[in-house]
Amino acid sequence: MPHTPPRRTVLRGLTAGGATVIGFDPASRSWAATGSGSGSASGSDLAGIPALDGTLVTDEASLAAASDDFGHIVHRRPVAVLRPGSVRDVVAMVRFCNTHRLPVAPRGQGHATNGQAQVQGGLVIETATLADIGPLRQEGTTVTVTVGAGARWSEVAKATIAHGHAPPVFTDYLELSVGGTLSVGGLGGQTHRHGAQVDNVTELQVVTGAGEFVRCSATRHPDLFHAVLAGLGQCAIIVAATLRLVPAPQSVRHYLLPYDDLETFLEDQRTLVQDGRFDYVEGQVTADADGAFRVYTLEAVAYGPPVGPTPDDTTLLRGLRHNPSGVQQSDRPYYDFLDRIAPAVAALKEAGLWSHAHPWLNLLLPGGSTPTVTREVLAALTPDDLGPGVVLVYPFLREHLTTPLLRTPRDAVPYLFAALRATPPDDTANVDRLLAANRAAYEAAAAAGGTHYPVGSIPFSHADWRDHFGSAWRGLELAKRRYDPRGILVPGQGIF
Repeated sequence: MPHTPPRRTVLRGLTAGGATVIGFDPASRSWAATGSGSGSASGSDLAGIPALDGTLVTDEASLAAASDDFGHIVHRRPVAVLRPGSVRDVVAMVRFCNTHRLPVAPRGQGHATNGQAQVQGGLVIETATLADIGPLRQEGTTVTVTVGAGARWSEVAKATIAHGHAPPVFTDYLELSVGGTLSVGGLGGQTHRHGAQVDNVTELQVVTGAGEFVRCSATRHPDLFHAVLAGLGQCAIIVAATLRLVPAPQSVRHYLLPYDDLETFLEDQRTLVQDGRFDYVEGQVTADADGAFRVYTLEAVAYGPPVGPTPDDTTLLRGLRHNPSGVQQSDRPYYDFLDRIAPAVAALKEAGLWSHAHPWLNLLLPGGSTPTVTREVLAALTPDDLGPGVVLVYPFLREHLTTPLLRTPRDAVPYLFAALRATPPDDTANVDRLLAANRAAYEAAAAAGGTHYPVGSIPFSHADWRDHFGSAWRGLELAKRRYDPRGILVPGQGIF
């Protein structure tokens, strides 16, 4: 029988000097420039590519952007970027990539810090075009909204607050995609009352690694549902999510309470999340005049009408041991509070600091070990190491954290400790040093029963991931085999 050469699939991408034709050879699973051609990167004129409602691009600017993220530490270059015009596009291209065993990763706002959503020689799917926000729906006492995975939490907040409701939990930075935070967990100051964002999802619409569109929930394909929420993109790509909503206040009272002592600060935080007097509790640590990180600020928020009564300072602050002379408080509209860090982000961008490398450290610590681990990490931290970053410390109630793959310490009141560092990206030696420091801090936390909240930059091996997921590992592994049998999804996490 005569040899039949493998068919080559052609992608056309515009470059500065004209159009370059890139060929994919299924036999070798490799991509290479094959010559020059004309045409755009629309789905209709790409030979061998399914007809698309959106666009598939291979221009230099798009590939360079997809080879970077907020961390500015890892750079993996894809061969193409899909900007889907519909969920059908995601299904079609994932099936194509599954057939040819090409890696795929969804990308929301590109806020990963360690290359998690990058793929070498594969396809990046930008979900920003899947950003529809549906109408609010009510069944019994439950109010929900269905939103596209690419919708930003700021957009969801504005759309739902306009109707008197809102998601119960927000991350501090609102310009993150819904699909992105639901793939990780989504923690914030309301978590002590309502759990993480993943704990407030009633249904997902996903595309599996085999290219199948599936609706899943706690009662419909529950194995897939629980493998996707906080599943780091390993089994399916989220394309839409139905979120539980709660009544939204019109205004809040926002307190900043200063402390001089770490233990007192942590104990008062614990008291507040256990007695539930505040709707939001977080905390920050800053450096004093000597450069030592020992200035502690408890941040707390009480909702006003129609959710709660008009806040009363005496009642809310009773029994707390902060320095009363340094208290700051303000009343502000609810959305203004949620979006309170927007001016600081704008200032960082204006100063060129947003483009710094971000070797973040994010740990979840048992409450009993939090003072010791926190003190050790802070003792080694310098203002230069943190840069224009921030240190966060605040507790949750584990009883509200119910998503299996969001791995939390076995403690009734665990704490998040996060050193959100920023450093010039061209100083690679310093970046490497900070990554090594992150690893050392993680090992100290793990020895104390802590876990890694996987939005940060900690060098992790396959064995580390097995330890991280612990008793949930077997379920994730089975779901991976079932829903992504060729292992094409999100290899940048390094899990499988």
